[in-house]
Parts: sequence; C-alpha cells; structure tokens
Amino acid sequence: MSVKILPAIIGLTGIVSTSAHAEIPQQKSNDTHYNILWLSCEDINPGLGCYGATGVKTPNLDRLAAEGIRYTHVYSTVGVCAPSRSSIITGMYPVSIGTQNMRTGPHWAYRPAEKETYETYWGVRDVRGRNVPQYAAVLPEDVRCFPEYLRAAGYFCTNNAKTDYQFNAPITAWDECNHQAHWRNRPDGKPFFSVFNFEVTHESRIWLKKDDPMLADTAAVRIPAYYPDIPVVRKDVSRNYSNIMELDQQIGAFLDSLKKDGLLDKTIIVFWSDHGGPLLRQKRDVGNAGLHVPLIIRFPDKRMAGTVDDRLVSLMDLGPTTLSLVGIKPPAYMQGKPFLGEYAVEKPHEYIFGSADRFDEAVDMRRSVIDGRFVYIRNFYPELPLIFRNKYREQIDMTRDLIEMSRLGELHGDAAYIWKPTKPAEELYDLSTDPDEVHNLAGNPEYEAKLKELRKALSHWQLEVADKGFIPERDLVEMMWPGGIQPVTQPVSFHPDNKSQLVLSSETPGASIAYQSGDSIGTKHWSLYHKPVKMTPGKQIRAVAIRIGYRQSGETTFMVPEK
Repeated sequence: MSVKILPAIIGLTGIVSTSAHAEIPQQKSNDTHYNILWLSCEDINPGLGCYGATGVKTPNLDRLAAEGIRYTHVYSTVGVCAPSRSSIITGMYPVSIGTQNMRTGPHWAYRPAEKETYETYWGVRDVRGRNVPQYAAVLPEDVRCFPEYLRAAGYFCTNNAKTDYQFNAPITAWDECNHQAHWRNRPDGKPFFSVFNFEVTHESRIWLKKDDPMLADTAAVRIPAYYPDIPVVRKDVSRNYSNIMELDQQIGAFLDSLKKDGLLDKTIIVFWSDHGGPLLRQKRDVGNAGLHVPLIIRFPDKRMAGTVDDRLVSLMDLGPTTLSLVGIKPPAYMQGKPFLGEYAVEKPHEYIFGSADRFDEAVDMRRSVIDGRFVYIRNFYPELPLIFRNKYREQIDMTRDLIEMSRLGELHGDAAYIWKPTKPAEELYDLSTDPDEVHNLAGNPEYEAKLKELRKALSHWQLEVADKGFIPERDLVEMMWPGGIQPVTQPVSFHPDNKSQLVLSSETPGASIAYQSGDSIGTKHWSLYHKPVKMTPGKQIRAVAIRIGYRQSGETTFMVPEK
C-alpha cells in the first residue's frame, strides 16, 4: 500500500491563544435563559415515521417533529461515533484537529486524572504497518469543549454519560459528567444545558437484542438495494427498526419527566444521532448511508412548529448553534456554522464534507462531498476493498453470512456492488434516482461537470482545513506526544490583584483551569475559571489546569490571608 503525504498541510498548531480562560461576549438573545436539552442516540439514519420510514412506528419523535423543526439534510462528519463526537464537542472537522482515526484510546467516558492510562500496544497499526499506541489527541491550543463557554455564561452543564471525544473529557467541560448527571442537580435559579445519550440503537444491540421481541413490521421494512432480500438480512434490518421503536418509547418517557418537572415550556429540545445506520455500508461509510442523520429541534413556544428545513447542516454545527441560541457568539476558530439564534449565518453550507480513515484494525482513507443531491467520494487507497474485515461488526449475523456469500460468489446485481475487491478512485451518486448509492456515475460524460465541481470543492476543503489524514497515524501521535510521552499541563499559579481578587493562570498555552474554594474543596464539583476569583480571608482555593490531550496538572492551593 502506498502512502500519500501532503507536506503543506501537516502542521498541528492552531490559532495561538494566551488567555487563561474562555472569554464570553455579552449575551443578546431573547432565548438567553431557556434551558437546552440534547437527546442524542446512536447509529441511525432518518429511519423514523416522520421521515417516511416504513415498518416502524415512532409516535413520540413524530410528535416532537410536529411541534418543532424537522431537518432533512443533516450529516455527521464521520460515519462512526468517536471521530463524529470529537467534531460535535469542538465544532471542528476531525481531520483538521487530528481526531479522524477510530479510535484513539479508551475515551468512552470521563476518567479522573489518576485513572487516565494508555496501552502502548493494542493491535492497531498505521498505513505503514507501524504500531499505533493508545493516545489522547492533542488539539490546537485555542480549541475548547464548547460547554465551557456555556458554563462561563452561567449555565449548569451536564453529560449523561458517553463522551468518546478521542481525548479524555477535561474536568472543565462539564459540571457533571457521569451516569448520575442530571438537570435536577443544578443550583436553584440556574439554566441548564443537559445531554442524555440513548444507546439502544447502537450497532452492538443488533446482536445483543436479537432474541428480544420484534417491534417492527418485518414485512414492511425497506431493504436497501446493496443487500440481498434474504431472511437473515430482513431479520437484522428489522432489528434495527425495532430498536428505533424502543428508542422512541424511551424518548417519550423522558419527555414526560421533563413535563412533570415543569420544564417542557422552558427548554429547547434537540434530538440527533451521532452518525448514520449501524449495518454494513452504513456505519463507517463516508457516503449518504454513513453520514445522513435525523435532527429535530423543538422550542418551548413551539415556534416554527411542523416546519421542514432542507438546508445542509453538519452535526459540527450543533455546538455553535447552541451557543448562538443563548446569545453567545461562537468563537472564530470554530468551523461549524450556527443555523439558529442570534448569530445564525445567512449562508448555509454549500457542501457537506465527510471523512473515513482507520477503523479499529482496518486502515483506509476516503473523503466525500455531499450537496444534498449528489455524493462524491474520493478513494485514496482504491486498491483496498470497500467492505473491510472488522471483528466488532462481524458479530452481526447478516454480516458474517454476507461475507461468506460473497466469498462463494452467491451475490449478484446491486447486492454484489459493495463486495468488489477494489474501489474506483472516484465515485459519484445521484440520490434523486439512486438513494442507495449503487450506480457510480463518475465515468458518465453526462455528469462530468458535477464530478469536476465536487472534485474541486474537495481539494479546496482539504487544503483549507489542513487534512491530517495524509499523515500516517504513528507520525501524528509523535507530533502530539513527542517520544510517545503524553505532555503534562503546567500547574496553576495564583496572582492576587489590588481588588481583593485572585487571577489564575497556567504556562501551558490553551490550558483551561478548574478550581474549588471554601466548602466545595474535596467535593466532586469543580468550577470553571473564567474571571478573577473573589478572595475571602481565611479561605483556601485549590486549582488544576488542563489542555485537551495533555495530562492534567497537579493540584495547587492558595490560602487567602486573614485580614
């Protein structure tokens, strides 16, 4: 396998920042004091009743859509969870910040600093066949987890509980980040931003729940053209829809609890999936099937209820949009575009860009451009097959059976399309006539203009974001962790001013700071430092610093002198 490297784009540094805390502009929006609730699920395309799916009933999500805005052209940046979630939490393309490979380490949930450890060998190799150890991606120094900006603006921010950001969630990102995290734990009078992740639709539930009662109508579910319509395929496709119906029940119960708490008319609700479907040619794919997701947003006053919005939206836009909804101007470094609120952009995305690189033990490099109708894919290793071997997904019955059928030459027509031993260098699909992306138009002269347009858009984008997929992963790790050693954030220094306030800083560029004071010392809650701390005579202040991807600093303390 040859390795393609683009020297002009291998830099890892971002916009230089010397600030010791997140700077928050004045809030302007009328929605400033609304709560924000994210209901995120895993691994589904828009396979809901309100999107026209057959064989599945989703009355609770359908009602949410009827009372809110249903977005039809929403896409993840990557067709798998960890790179996609890194994009969502930062508002950045994974390929621009070095989080594009699935996955970098055991980052499924927050780990306290003392439990943040990494294996030097776990069976992963880069495109040159070199060992890739576990690591935490080191991001450009200006990049923060966007909830820090909400915390600095007075929001109580909770995440229950999955993180999977490609780095350990910094202690500064959330007020609470665990399975007990909840808006009900907020101090009186504080607005909240809460995230709850529903796992019932995850890929693994296809096999873990295969003996559960079937809720979907197996005869009515649609089988994509890239599968043969045989019993094992219909069973597993139906299980996916059955899990979606179970998800709908869980969402309904959750909305009932929000109403019971008297918060339904005070909370903006956002429902989304982290990437497309869980099955072959869906999860881990870079086309429409891998990236297309549902998005529903409901306002407390039901504004725009029943609206269908067909603008191109990236999941990378969710963070900037949340900031915009509460009147916070998204930082200039963010590549995501706010599409609602005070700072909504006038011009939506012209294109959606996707990426696919290493997935567990399998390496590849693919990029895509989607304009809402056409899908363009560039395969940088066309000598590799589209369907690569992956131990994790081969726990699904239909996956194992289809691999064997392909080996025996028993797949034909469209069902054989995804099983070719190599890939074309370029792919082009027209979703209006080919929703399953099985008829490649890249060699059709009638579509030459569209092919050139999307090819050019991809090249410009890769240069603009400095696509780090061209860097072999072992070299990328070395750039982030020189010598294979995780950098350590420098400790916090304390600087009393002449206003009875304490200024906190760290010598590590891009570090965020968390602190405890008075009675909070020794508890699990750490406040985000974003402005000088008032000094109370005789009280102690304890602080730590953390830059994303670095090891957290040790604790330092300051005792405020008695007067």
